[in-house]
Amino acid sequence: MPPAVIPSFVENVIRRYPAVVSAASAATGLLRKMSIKPYQPSVRRREAAARERVSSPHAVRCHLFREKGAGAMPTIVIAGFVPDATEVVEFQRGLLRNYGSIYYLNYPRNGFSPEMFSAQLGDLVESLNRRGESPVLFGISFGAGLLAGFHRERETVEGLRIRGMVMVSPVLCTGDLVRPDGERTGGVRILESNLRRILKADPAGGDDVTRQMERARRCFQSLFEAGAENRALSRRHLAIRGKIMEVIGTTSCRGGYERVLALKDFVMPDGSRPLFEGPHLTLLAEAEDVMLVPGSPVLAALRNPQTLRRVFPGGTVRTVTSPDPGDAVAHASLIFHHHCYNPLLKNWYDDIAGMRMVRAV
Repeated sequence: MPPAVIPSFVENVIRRYPAVVSAASAATGLLRKMSIKPYQPSVRRREAAARERVSSPHAVRCHLFREKGAGAMPTIVIAGFVPDATEVVEFQRGLLRNYGSIYYLNYPRNGFSPEMFSAQLGDLVESLNRRGESPVLFGISFGAGLLAGFHRERETVEGLRIRGMVMVSPVLCTGDLVRPDGERTGGVRILESNLRRILKADPAGGDDVTRQMERARRCFQSLFEAGAENRALSRRHLAIRGKIMEVIGTTSCRGGYERVLALKDFVMPDGSRPLFEGPHLTLLAEAEDVMLVPGSPVLAALRNPQTLRRVFPGGTVRTVTSPDPGDAVAHASLIFHHHCYNPLLKNWYDDIAGMRMVRAV
């Protein structure tokens, strides 16, 4: 399926009548809002326990949403740093709804707690299990690292039934994005530079953290705009762009900083035991090395068949490539290269649709 483009006459409308474009984008956003609605799982015992242990539980609680689908194999989407889960799979929604409802965990704006995240995810999976459904867990970038942490928490995942897991451009440890000081082989990535500054910031000096987080905010805005550059954008792209910029702009410095601290605590699987034994798909972008640093532990592990089998016995790794040599698929580029990702996702979902569900442990 070719990427969506805007015909030339529509491009003229965009230039001459920006108000029309704004109205069309708003209408698209309204339709999405009507389809994707807040959701409350029937089980919340893990969350209740986490509330007793974390500080400011309301500030660190994820926001759950559901979009109803046609099948009985739901998907739970866990996004990267940005955008929200409700935006990152905008161009996969139609595909995923064919297999079941889609559930989204959007990160809080003013804080973050990996413990609360895992508690909420565990409650959601159990709620679905009680209805006879076993979900696919779909993690993107930073979200894949959160899923890895979730599977390490034996008490949280014990007894849960999970159909399969997808990891898109997974970041499983800090070393995937930031190298030790002094290592500059292959050049310093823009995100690497920003994350290193944040990790070195003095949390006792609020101004230092704030300054580095504002710098990171501009970095994420630039990364998205770079992805959109020299590309014909559809109305849906324009609507999503507005939402993404809103998310970047409204996430507080504290909220962003606590997500980076969560990344700092990620632990790369050592292969001593499987992380997940069920069907597992990893999608690596052909230009992954532009974002992930040289020597990335996750790239080394996933590109080694022996290591892959130890960590994900049912795992498959696919490299996502573009038919256009001048438009290489970038890290987690689900929005701009959906036509490259979606056929691979469809094939995998079709394959596992008839498989028996497996327990998380």
